[in-house]
Amino acid sequence: MTFNRSDVGAGAIFIAIGLFFGLTTVFELDIGTARRMGPGYFPVMLAGILIALGLAVTLKGMGQADPERGPLPWRGLVVLLSVPVIFGMLVRPLGLAPVLLLTTFITSFASRRMSVPVAIAMSVGLTIFCVAVFSFGLGLPLRLFGSWVEPFTRPIFGVR
Repeated sequence: MTFNRSDVGAGAIFIAIGLFFGLTTVFELDIGTARRMGPGYFPVMLAGILIALGLAVTLKGMGQADPERGPLPWRGLVVLLSVPVIFGMLVRPLGLAPVLLLTTFITSFASRRMSVPVAIAMSVGLTIFCVAVFSFGLGLPLRLFGSWVEPFTRPIFGVR
């Protein structure tokens, strides 16, 4: 029997995660009923949906040949796995705006086809959008400029 290892593996992971969180919730929280939902009702429903999705992906992968794979994209893998760590380490000292600018610029080079002018334009645009949404729109308590860049931004923006 042939099967697509990627689909079967992804489906198995979905099923395992759904079972883990579903069973944990069933044993630790009150589920309730559809009319009187308890704190565990929604997580159990999400776990059920994840299990059903995992079954669908697994069944889709059965009977299909495994596709030919090219070389592993190490560049993209290293860049995309390191950026959340960089963001987490630098968001307090640099602030939201500079760290967004830096991480989006770094992320853009996960692709070999990205050019520097396009990466700069994309980074500036995405930073402006994210600052507008998260800082001004949602009012998240993140400083726009951290302690490392505040002395340089105070005369320009007057931001504390």
